Amino acid sequence: MQQNRRNFLGSLTACSAIARAAGPKKTIKAVLFDAFPVFDPRPVFALAEELFPGKGADLAASWRTRQFEYTWLRTISHNYADFWQVTEDALVFAAKMTNVDLTSDKRSRLMEAYLELSCWPDVPAALRSLRDAGIRLAFLSNMTERMLRAGIRNSKLDGMFERVLSTDLVRVYKPDPFAYQMGVDALRLNRDEILFAAFAGWDAAGAKTFGYSTFWVNRLNQPAEELGEVPDAVGTTLDDLVRYVLK
Repeated sequence: MQQNRRNFLGSLTACSAIARAAGPKKTIKAVLFDAFPVFDPRPVFALAEELFPGKGADLAASWRTRQFEYTWLRTISHNYADFWQVTEDALVFAAKMTNVDLTSDKRSRLMEAYLELSCWPDVPAALRSLRDAGIRLAFLSNMTERMLRAGIRNSKLDGMFERVLSTDLVRVYKPDPFAYQMGVDALRLNRDEILFAAFAGWDAAGAKTFGYSTFWVNRLNQPAEELGEVPDAVGTTLDDLVRYVLK
């Protein structure tokens, strides 16, 4: 199992360019969502600037980068900690890196902001359109279940998702294939019957390598990652995803 993980991570090395679509679209029966195509993380980083005027943007950038680097490093080293702990550890490091005074109160406020996230404006109508068309909906995220359910509650999306799958269940993080496998096992569908909706380019590449049909919800208009995989389609909102799935 350890060798398979190394091989998987090592395989994401070749260059590619993002295409609008790659080959014919398979029949999609379910959509698995990462957290951030659904939940808007920007209030967390706005709070960082509010608490540390002039330094919040640098703090947020360092925090965000270390947050995901820690998930990858903990997966590779088999030294698991859940995403809440990883997020807090990354915040402490980022504060030291950017030389800000992270008091216990400010630390708590920034962490609790992750439990106050709500959805992007386009989300409720898009999810209803998919569900009304018979598409099954579920989360598959690095976030803890507590974080995901808080976002669902804040967004008034209760009952919208068939499953809320946190990688906490398998104690490894995406892009480890064991994390993506949770969707297949939970939904009991073939990989190519599931569309994975990614927020980050690396997650889109990981899901595609695993074998999911993949839609990159590129809300921040980021350049494509150079990881050798092209998502089946790319858009900037869930409205774009709906058009792709239901066309």
